Amino acid sequence: MGKSGSNPVSIDSGFKRSSRRKTISKNYDENVIDEIIERQLGSFKKKSRTKEDLEKETETEALIALSLGFPIDELLEDEVKAGVVTELGGKMQNDYIVVRNHILAKWRSNVTSWLSKGQIKETVSKDYAHLINSAYDFLLTNGYINFGVAPSFESQIFDETAESSVIVVGAGLSGLAAARQLQSFGFKVLVLEGKNRPGGRVFTQKMGTEGKYAAVDLGGSVITGIHANPLGVLARQLSIPLHKVRDKCPLYKPDGTPVDKDLDSIVETIFNRLLDKVTELRSITGGFAANVSLGSVLETLRQLYGVARNDDERQLLDWHYANLEFSNAGSILNLSAAYWDQDDPYEMGGDHCFLAGGNWGLIRALCKGVPILYGKTVQAIKYGDYGVEVVAGNQIFRADMVLCTVPLGVLKKRNILFEPELPERKLGAIDRLGFGLLNKVAMVFPYNFWGEDLDTFGTLNQHSHLRGEFFLFYCYHTVSGAPVLIALVAGEAAQHFEMAEPVSSLHRVLNILRGIYGPKGIEVPDPLQSICTRWGMDPLSYGSYSHVRVQSSGQDYDILAESIDGRLFFGGEATTRQYPATMHGAYLSGLREASRILQATRARQIYPRKYLQKNIPAVVGDVVLNLFQKPDVISEEFEFVFDNCSEDPKSLGLMQV
Repeated sequence: MGKSGSNPVSIDSGFKRSSRRKTISKNYDENVIDEIIERQLGSFKKKSRTKEDLEKETETEALIALSLGFPIDELLEDEVKAGVVTELGGKMQNDYIVVRNHILAKWRSNVTSWLSKGQIKETVSKDYAHLINSAYDFLLTNGYINFGVAPSFESQIFDETAESSVIVVGAGLSGLAAARQLQSFGFKVLVLEGKNRPGGRVFTQKMGTEGKYAAVDLGGSVITGIHANPLGVLARQLSIPLHKVRDKCPLYKPDGTPVDKDLDSIVETIFNRLLDKVTELRSITGGFAANVSLGSVLETLRQLYGVARNDDERQLLDWHYANLEFSNAGSILNLSAAYWDQDDPYEMGGDHCFLAGGNWGLIRALCKGVPILYGKTVQAIKYGDYGVEVVAGNQIFRADMVLCTVPLGVLKKRNILFEPELPERKLGAIDRLGFGLLNKVAMVFPYNFWGEDLDTFGTLNQHSHLRGEFFLFYCYHTVSGAPVLIALVAGEAAQHFEMAEPVSSLHRVLNILRGIYGPKGIEVPDPLQSICTRWGMDPLSYGSYSHVRVQSSGQDYDILAESIDGRLFFGGEATTRQYPATMHGAYLSGLREASRILQATRARQIYPRKYLQKNIPAVVGDVVLNLFQKPDVISEEFEFVFDNCSEDPKSLGLMQV
């Protein structure tokens, strides 16, 4: 009845305060943004519009740029470094910002088509041609426009770096985003993946039986904030429907009875006020000491104000703590009181959404045309003036540069030998940052017994140290194709969960469900199939996602993202200070690193080195490469060469993947 999954992880990031908000809407269509932008911008050329129209259009475009992380009247630090204008401040900078915002808005109005400079020149006066070139080149090479999986993008490739090569370690969202972007820049790319599948900590599993098959995300599952989210762009390019996670989230006591709504509202207010007090205290005192945990400050404030004293209030407050621990993949006793919420200002706006059919649709599209070798667990990365060498088993791959996108948990275990050793500064950041757990019990049932109007519901626990055990259920029937429930296990409970037998865990979940629905006269059947994840035991992740632990700060994300000698680069959710612990953060880090690799290539004349397996002599390697200049069989996945010296139809040949 139960099945233990050995290779799942979640890059879900829940709501920092509460997963239950006020507005309720059943369906969400990301394509609506196309209609809104079209109404606001229209299809007119700038030169044919009135002054009032232009002012309104400029304001609208500025708001779109703001939603994408650009300041309204300033340049990004990266823009300043890139020298997009010859003089900071003044008219040139203001004109550049207007042009930049126009380009951003124009592409966002139709993300399925490649936006060219020629199209921009049709809508902007020729007097600003130099600013068009500057803004367009910056936005293109930094992954703000023309990114993703639209078929029309495949023919758009840069020529200037055609002989430079990059090895990408890891085929998760970050590695795949970087690989595709680098290919569009003209790089030769090879991805090495330790698992036998792509996606990394994003893993959609086929579950159920014939007639009841379901696509279930055992890893990252929620697109957290759809406004300006690059994963929303990918979904639009692929025409994949999104389902808004509705705000209705009833809570149930340990005995299965519903939580009183008035008490629920009171305790939720207490929880939010406690977090507000933490922020106020932090501001008044100039910050907490590095070793002070959020949990210790919250408990001190709870006692000081005398709130949540009885069992019902304490259990409700514990539920909110569990939700916060889910957001951060770590116990509140481990989160830094000073910096745990340092990424709040950068959170994506808008609804949280499930992707119909699971996130595999995104992964599959990102893999198309990308050369990936599976089952290649990397043991060592060597880098220097000569280029890089990556050791996987008994094979050595060589290239100009390498991008390492393995999870922080793998870096913490020191499972990859770096030669030379990583700088102490980076090793310190690896050790300081937290990397925690979120586990799941996924269940496919013969029928839906919880109703059609729910996307989530929560359960309280009698014991504080187990507050994260099955505290939240995802009702996945809207997007999976079958009646599916997913029980989440967060915080300290996620650690205990990994030691438990899957059958025992499943029985506890079913007892909770039967305690809720049995008194209502609703029978809860045994599931057709269940899977318990154990991401902490996965040797290619050792956990779920990162958080700012005591002794750490947001700066450690920046340090982890620093490249070394223009040869060794790092990507992944734990390398982005603005969007850690999210799928879109992982994806954006891949686009960022592709840009950095391009910049490094431009900055120094790197002698091109094609990636080869070192255990094949160079001369033999050249012969093999020459053979594949005219292969006998060509497909999207491989090329094949027959033995021309033999007439035997069963003779051996060579295949290049």
